[in-house]
Amino acid sequence: MTLHVLYVDDDADIREIAALSLGLDPAIAVETAASGQAAVERARQGGLDLILLDVMMPQMDGRTTFAALQGLNLTPPVPVVFVTARTQAHEIALFKDLGAIGVIAKPFDPMTLARDIRALHTAALA
Repeated sequence: MTLHVLYVDDDADIREIAALSLGLDPAIAVETAASGQAAVERARQGGLDLILLDVMMPQMDGRTTFAALQGLNLTPPVPVVFVTARTQAHEIALFKDLGAIGVIAKPFDPMTLARDIRALHTAALA
């Protein structure tokens, strides 16, 4: 089964690194979005299994985007993982309290990103 992932980040270089990293895993199909608004528009189309969402973005930050995604009332809801440099325990707890299935520290390790998101996705389904 292919895992359809949307990586959302306003930084083009980071989007490219994430897409290349995830693209090395034949079980992952990756798309990218440059803004929260683009992510919401893409999510409306359906077919996503997981969204990796940067926290710090202009206009629509990660939290605002997450709220907009929840407001779509997708069935089933698409699990969201925040990608952020804000990884102190209380910050991770806050993101999980919002409803995210996990947090990946930024900068992420391109060599383990696919494994990490597959593990988070599997855990969310359990």
